[in-house]
Amino acid sequence: MRHPLSLFFAVTVTMTLLFNSLPAIEPIFHEPPLPTIPRHTFDVTKYGGKGDGVTINTKAVQAAINAASASGGGTVNVPRGDFLCGPIQLASHINLLVAAGATLRMLPLDSYPGGTSDPADFISGKKLQDVAISGSGTIEGQGSPWWPFASAKGAKRPIMISLSGCDRVLIENITLKNSPMFHIAIGGKSTNITVRGVTIRAPASNDPVNPSRNTDACDVSGSNILIRDCDVSVGDDDFTCGGGTSNVLISHCTYGSGHGVSIGSYTNGGVSNITVADCTFKGTECGIRIKSDRDRGGVVSNLTFRNLRMTDVGFPILIYGAYMAKEFAFRDLHKLTPEIAATYPSATVAERTPFFRDIVFSDITATVPAGRRAGLIWGLPEAPVSRVLLRNVNITAEKPFGIYYAEAVRLENCTITTPDGVNRFVTHRAQVDGLVP
Repeated sequence: MRHPLSLFFAVTVTMTLLFNSLPAIEPIFHEPPLPTIPRHTFDVTKYGGKGDGVTINTKAVQAAINAASASGGGTVNVPRGDFLCGPIQLASHINLLVAAGATLRMLPLDSYPGGTSDPADFISGKKLQDVAISGSGTIEGQGSPWWPFASAKGAKRPIMISLSGCDRVLIENITLKNSPMFHIAIGGKSTNITVRGVTIRAPASNDPVNPSRNTDACDVSGSNILIRDCDVSVGDDDFTCGGGTSNVLISHCTYGSGHGVSIGSYTNGGVSNITVADCTFKGTECGIRIKSDRDRGGVVSNLTFRNLRMTDVGFPILIYGAYMAKEFAFRDLHKLTPEIAATYPSATVAERTPFFRDIVFSDITATVPAGRRAGLIWGLPEAPVSRVLLRNVNITAEKPFGIYYAEAVRLENCTITTPDGVNRFVTHRAQVDGLVP
């Protein structure tokens, strides 16, 4: 039997090593290269397009894209006007430019090809190089009639911009509104993606008049991703990425309604080297949300969240590995006490067990609506969240910040202000350094 004193020193050394291994410097980010687009211009009106709000321009827009592609690439110009359009496919070396005063409007549900049975995504492309969607005009999704089908079994809805396996992608300065489903979805191991200066709008999911469903703003998975200077309010994730994502910088963005900046829930394949900096959140359901579960997890690591300002945000910081647990549904996490967390069963570590580690939250201020908690870090009993640093985090909320099933968590100059004026953290099976009783 080991002597109690030797056990004490062993635990102390182990904890010191864990805390000293906390990430101190955020990942180095190199901005992705932008697409190279030839200077030729192809105006959709030269191919029969009419911006009268009545004419269907699908063939005209596609013809302009095809002509540009046949010439080695160029800018396809949608000029001032209201251009109704059905699904179109991009090609490599193409910039689809929606000019000032122009609206590229998706056909409404009752005339959209495929309806809710098999609709093609609106603007799509696979395995392309050097593609852009730009201009100061608007792409309008006319999504309102589609949104009720979010809960209809077997019903499908088109994505506004859907790209897969592409390299050197730029979406810039455009306004995206009211997509039937996601506004931007880029995946399939895409690389070198830039989304900047984009405004994205859809009603909140709890809008009393016209709620939108699953209208994610920016779902981008892959590597070398820059999201900058965007203004987003939608009915689901404001940003999200899944497994296989690395080297991401999100900066100087403004987030309104929506679920905030999310990672997961499918994190198999791993997520790493993510930085979110200098952003503001107002009225979002979450600020930072990192989620997964036992059947969809991987290693999520090397994350930095710094200089964030949050106002009336339902969950400023949320990390949890039991996303699909019905008894702990998203909105009920505010009721998750240490006593309840202690009843969550353990499981055997498997290939898709989610692990969250090496995460820094620094210089974050937040206020939380009535009845909500300051935050939650909740690992699994068999896979604790590990090596987390909270520095200069100041949150005002009615309910405390919970830390359950976690190790090597360090608090530096953090204040959780609750109605009784006490700095409130509550824990269960958590190793926390800097916790003031």
